[in-house]
Amino acid sequence: MKVTLTVERLVHEAKDFALCESQHRERSLFGVTDGKAVGTYLEHKFQDCFQRKYTYAKGSSAKGIDFPNLGVDIKVTSIRQPQSSCPFKSARQKVYGLGYSLLVFVYDKKDDRKTRTATLRINHVVFVEAGRTADYQTTTGILRILDNTGNADDLVAFMSERFLPLDDIQARQLADEILKKRPAVGYLTISNALQWRLQYSRVIEHAGKVAGVHRVV
Repeated sequence: MKVTLTVERLVHEAKDFALCESQHRERSLFGVTDGKAVGTYLEHKFQDCFQRKYTYAKGSSAKGIDFPNLGVDIKVTSIRQPQSSCPFKSARQKVYGLGYSLLVFVYDKKDDRKTRTATLRINHVVFVEAGRTADYQTTTGILRILDNTGNADDLVAFMSERFLPLDDIQARQLADEILKKRPAVGYLTISNALQWRLQYSRVIEHAGKVAGVHRVV
């Protein structure tokens, strides 16, 4: 009898999966250097491990994230350069977050030439709540302006200096929203591109130390 998947159960499964996968030797990954291929392997294997146990809505390219009903997306990245991409929706995501939570697996891949297998040692699993997925430098800069009695002009100037991808009207609208709704500190580094480039070093560093950024492994 399947049970409904919840965020708590998802995180619990992620911990068990990481501990098990860190001991597994995988022939198909030996010699593979493509991070996207490794990420696809790990994501699919993770979902396969609990599909028989839980009922849940699977993600799709249209829905954009892996667990749309839970508001959670999986990210897999190498410890050597912990980053990934995600769809760009608006510059507002840098201020108020991506709009969903992240379950981040950070691995260190080791090839064994004798057995011709690869092992993905999962060094970190971090769950970042949606409210903490904004850009660190952007949010902390905005909060400094607000704490220094800054106004909409100050915020617009700051957004221009940070090269946020919006026009003058959008910048003014976002500044007015910020004055009404103070953002929380985000812990991602989000680089401007056609897709957002998410970097996770700060998330790994602060996991378990700040509210909303949880260390699973």
